[in-house]
Amino acid sequence: MTIDTPFAIEAANLTVSYNARPALLDVSVRIEKDQLVGVIGPNGAGKSTFIKAVLGFVKPDLGKVRIQGTNAKNAKGQVAYVPQRGAVDWDFPITVSEVALMGRYQQIPWYASPGKQDREAAMEALNMVRMADFAHRQIGELSGGQQQRVFMARALAQGSDILLLDEPFAGVDAATERAILEVLERAKRSGKTLVVVHHDLSTAAEYFDKLLLIKQRLYAYGAPDAVLREDLLSQVYEGRLRIFKDVVEREVN
Repeated sequence: MTIDTPFAIEAANLTVSYNARPALLDVSVRIEKDQLVGVIGPNGAGKSTFIKAVLGFVKPDLGKVRIQGTNAKNAKGQVAYVPQRGAVDWDFPITVSEVALMGRYQQIPWYASPGKQDREAAMEALNMVRMADFAHRQIGELSGGQQQRVFMARALAQGSDILLLDEPFAGVDAATERAILEVLERAKRSGKTLVVVHHDLSTAAEYFDKLLLIKQRLYAYGAPDAVLREDLLSQVYEGRLRIFKDVVEREVN
């Protein structure tokens, strides 16, 4: 039974390791509903591992995850995922509309084919990301930003309340980044909770309602001005803090 809770995601003492090497250590956080949250930290900090642990793609050594008050194992269909572009075979012979329709598969019985309602939901999702005009294109013919938006459409077509995105802004130009951000903001306004792995501190305060700062351990979670502090960033980024000094100053001012 789902418990009424203001939290979309609750992680308690989440610990994950790969071959005895820790990726996450004792991470506990509660992410509220209807938020656009950025997950930040240096390379190898465990950002993608956090997303995969919430999804159940990796099994934690310790700890638990709850989705909208329910054990994550029983929360099927409540969370949708947009992977990194590098994890997708873009040469696979599938069209834009077929990718979006894949988001409906969890609602379709194994013995049935997609129906009118499923196709309408997929097209609505493509309209939301402004990719409906490319419905019959093979995904490999698209630009990087267009590919990213198609997989966002697949996630939206699923109808889940929570969307997890792994570096959707990676490798796209500034105009495409703005287009993707607009999709994220529209999804939030429609009642979605979005958790986004993000690598660029210079835009983190502008893009997100809250930030989750990790480097294996959780260092901070909250409003950008409470997270992008010099003392916290110096611990997490160590000698590389000078690269982000202007970000800290901008937040303080």
